[in-house]
Amino acid sequence: MESDDVRLTSLCHGGGCGCKIAPALLEELLGAVAGQKTEPALLVGTDTRDDAAVYKINERQAVVATTDFFMPIVDDPFDFGRISATNALSDVYAMGGRPILALGIVGMPVDKLPAAVIAKIIAGGRAACEDAGVVIGGGHSIDAPEPIYGLAAVGLVEVDLIKRNDAAKPGDALILGKPLGIGILSAALKKGVLDRPGLDELVGTATQLNAIGIEFASIGAVHAMTDVTGFGLLGHLLEMCSGAALGATVRWDQVPVLSSARALAEDGITTGAAGRNWAGYGGSVRMRDDVAPWQRNLLCDPQTSGGLLVACEQDAADQLVDVFHTRGFLDAAVVGVIEEGPAEITVR
Repeated sequence: MESDDVRLTSLCHGGGCGCKIAPALLEELLGAVAGQKTEPALLVGTDTRDDAAVYKINERQAVVATTDFFMPIVDDPFDFGRISATNALSDVYAMGGRPILALGIVGMPVDKLPAAVIAKIIAGGRAACEDAGVVIGGGHSIDAPEPIYGLAAVGLVEVDLIKRNDAAKPGDALILGKPLGIGILSAALKKGVLDRPGLDELVGTATQLNAIGIEFASIGAVHAMTDVTGFGLLGHLLEMCSGAALGATVRWDQVPVLSSARALAEDGITTGAAGRNWAGYGGSVRMRDDVAPWQRNLLCDPQTSGGLLVACEQDAADQLVDVFHTRGFLDAAVVGVIEEGPAEITVR
């Protein structure tokens, strides 16, 4: 078999962060193991569903640790590796940390994939880590029925600069760093209806490192951060709301959407994960009456290596959007506001 003949997405039942276990089932699973022993040095654990664990190592510093892996979202093996590694490192950035070390997680159907293809996947992950200044120090590999690649990533953060997902305050503006629609583009690719410009949008967005999170860590006006991945914008915003015991309003007309994804969404292309996401948390979302199903699907769309979601003081919002734009996140925009009230979202 020639390596160019392999369609990675044909070898798996799902792809990217759309492979995540549905929110409702995940809540059930994690609830079954609740009651973790308190450890004072564990500054961030599982209680708020934050992006990474944070463990204090001295009075000034803490270690940020995370792991993320999934099945292919694209067919090109090098791009798959880049996207997966970029996504894994994003969890460290979302905590305000600087990633320094990673271990590769590799599961491949060695009877279906030529060694050259697997090597390209690993090379893509290494390239993303090199761009981030991260060393890959080893890893683990298994023979698996479907291709899986990702990283276990470790970073450092100043204890006083940790950005949790549960520290938003009433009146905070909500800024989204990347446009939505990666899941829809991936679904279109799997169906064979994604054109080259759409594929370029997918890869370009999903391989953009969220390293700007390091910069935001030192800005006091930034109260909370998370990255938008498999549960979609609404799901990860609900985690932010639940952690802070606050509500939020999202303004649909301000939400950035990849141009190719918008057209496909209007034509009815969606993902199974978007439906599972809505089934899991839709009861906590109030939509205005004229929000169309395709718009709801975009708000629930699983983002693979999606953008940072930042809660910040209103007076600082325009300045932070300008910082996003200066750093190459040209679609970043204020998409809503944190409000007093129950942990629910209103879409206007």
